[in-house]
Amino acid sequence: MKKLLFLFLFISTSASAQVQKLAQVQKIEPPFWYAGMKNPSLQVMFYGESIGQYVVSVSDNVTITDITRTGNPNYIFVTIDTKNISKATTLTFSFSEKKKTVFTQKYEIREREKNSTLRKGFDASDVVYLIMPDRFANGNTTNDNTDNTTEKMDRTKPSGRHGGDIKGIIDHLDYIQSTGATTLWNTPLCEDNDPRGSYHGYAQSDVYKIDPRYGTNEDYLKLSSEIHKRNMKLVLDYVTNHWGSEHWMMKDLPTYDWVHQFPGYGQSNYRMTTQFDPNRAETDKKYCVDGWFVKTMPDLNQSNPLLLTYLTQNAIWWIEYANLDGFRVDTYSYCDKDGISKWTKAITDEYPYFNIVGEVWMHDQAQMAYWQKDSKIGAIQNYNSYLPSVMDFTLHDAISTVFNDDKPSWDKGIIKVYENFVNDFLYPNPNSILVFAENHDTQRISHWYPDLNKYKLAMTLVATIRGIPQLYYGSEIGMTGDKDKGDGDIRHDFPGGWNGDTNNAFSDSGRTESQKQYFDFTAKLFNWRKTKTVIHNGKTMQFLPEENVYVYFRYNDNESVMVVINNSDQKKTFATSRFKEGIRNFKSGKDVLTGLDFDLSKEITIDAKTALILELK
Repeated sequence: MKKLLFLFLFISTSASAQVQKLAQVQKIEPPFWYAGMKNPSLQVMFYGESIGQYVVSVSDNVTITDITRTGNPNYIFVTIDTKNISKATTLTFSFSEKKKTVFTQKYEIREREKNSTLRKGFDASDVVYLIMPDRFANGNTTNDNTDNTTEKMDRTKPSGRHGGDIKGIIDHLDYIQSTGATTLWNTPLCEDNDPRGSYHGYAQSDVYKIDPRYGTNEDYLKLSSEIHKRNMKLVLDYVTNHWGSEHWMMKDLPTYDWVHQFPGYGQSNYRMTTQFDPNRAETDKKYCVDGWFVKTMPDLNQSNPLLLTYLTQNAIWWIEYANLDGFRVDTYSYCDKDGISKWTKAITDEYPYFNIVGEVWMHDQAQMAYWQKDSKIGAIQNYNSYLPSVMDFTLHDAISTVFNDDKPSWDKGIIKVYENFVNDFLYPNPNSILVFAENHDTQRISHWYPDLNKYKLAMTLVATIRGIPQLYYGSEIGMTGDKDKGDGDIRHDFPGGWNGDTNNAFSDSGRTESQKQYFDFTAKLFNWRKTKTVIHNGKTMQFLPEENVYVYFRYNDNESVMVVINNSDQKKTFATSRFKEGIRNFKSGKDVLTGLDFDLSKEITIDAKTALILELK
């Protein structure tokens, strides 16, 4: 009996010890990987109490090419070569001490989608619809608050969580498509567990997990599936520059220099020009690149090889896992420029037709062009970001004032728009630039222009120029907001997205007369654009504005579209003979917006603050 009791106690103790050892693996990232990647090197991070003390090996004749232990014993980074793994399998990592296996850990390698590497990203044939998920629609009220997230739903707070979620987006994909949009860009959906202001998602606390108040990872996969059923595309808002102060690693950093420390917090000066200023003081560059965006957003150190690989693999994991079509990268030009270049190149090497648009919020075309792939300006400093697309903030600057400039002068009026395109020669690929009148960080266009006619002018411009147009949710129904009152005021809830809303702008019958006018115009314009390859990839010919009237052509060998924008507060009549170079042999034009025909051999009269989009015949 004593022997049996001893044996029982020994087995129980051993089992308990084994459970305790297994519990040491608290995190594995990436949580799984994919077979057949172009880059066979995979860095697997294991996190758990004192896990760095063990000797690690792996099964199936897989080669470990590197093991990195940091100053923190709770991490170990194991790099393996996956080139011989061509199909789905499960690896076994063994953790040993004194030549005895203490515990093992399974690791899954999954099959990739067929032709995954050849996926085609969004481009100038697309129209991007930007959503703040928390403010769009609440499709699942059961996840408004969760036990494992701090901030609770309170729609009375402009900067609080309001309950919008992934289910709400899925429920209204048909509506989004009806606007003419072909691509969906959501602000970040990964967990953001900040105690305040977490609804925007840019202070992420877990970059492998969808915030439970939005839904689950599986819900995001369903969103992707539903989008692709409609032949639409999905763009993920990726943040390389910073995480949130509540990120789980911030409680136990892998290395001291995982984030930039001064020590601790140092505020960014936001002066991105220090990245390439040949006359800069190095301390100014340091506080731009290394400084924290805000106190709750620790600045990531992309020059740390472990972190850079972590971010690269996380991005690629999401592309494979969620079948993504592109990234929009937040605060791109605040990152260590060599590190972000390596990150971007690694992704575009794996996916040569994948698109990434970077937020380069600058006010000079040369400075923005510096950041686009193969920039001759960047080459002056031997720099290439490999970034396919940037956001056209100088055009946005012009749009924000130009349609209130009724009386033209040398530098006022529609000439501001003309001058923006004069500098297109600076960009390696101006057709890949994201163009927009507003987004989630800017004034609402309705604040600048409460007049529907001026909105029409702005949207006509965005829809017909070179580049990739982007709409901000609610623009198409005339949603209002004033950034000077706080970000919450430009991020209102979409009417009809919550039970009990008296105005449902998702349906034609539920829209007010004003909302209907905005929507009908927007949908007609951007649905027309869908089929117009001459707009997607044609050339541009612009004429100097006269009397605040701007004329330009989008053309190719077979087609031509003549756009006339009368930015004057008076009706204008002009002779078409001046535009013979653009009109060529075409005889007439039909206005896309009204259906009216115009004889191109005669004068054209256009009302004040209106536009014509003439398909030439």
